[in-house]
Amino acid sequence: MSEVTVRKQRPKHLALNEIRLPLPGIVSILHRVSGAGLFLMLPLLLSLFGDSVGSPESFAAYKETVSNWFLKLILFGLLWAYLHHFCAGIRFLLLDMHKGLDLQTARLTSKIVLGVSLTLTVIIGVWLW
Repeated sequence: MSEVTVRKQRPKHLALNEIRLPLPGIVSILHRVSGAGLFLMLPLLLSLFGDSVGSPESFAAYKETVSNWFLKLILFGLLWAYLHHFCAGIRFLLLDMHKGLDLQTARLTSKIVLGVSLTLTVIIGVWLW
């Protein structure tokens, strides 16, 4: 007797536009993206920090550089990345301690992370600029 197994046809190409991630999955991906973005932009941040504390002349150059609208936009994005990474990191630490693993709590904490990080970004961004 031979066994005939029916195999489901797997797609040859992954259709990313058809995938519907739940909110906790989106927060998880944004956590990774924000961490990678912060790491990749670290040379810029260190350069700006060095210019701001070096000398009065380098501080004047720093002020002129930071007044550029494009750099302000990048710094605003980095501010969001830091705050989101921080808030999501706290959420993931709580998940590692087995707090908030049920579906309703995971969705609620995801909404809280997004809300708090965006709110703090707007508040601190307006305060800084």
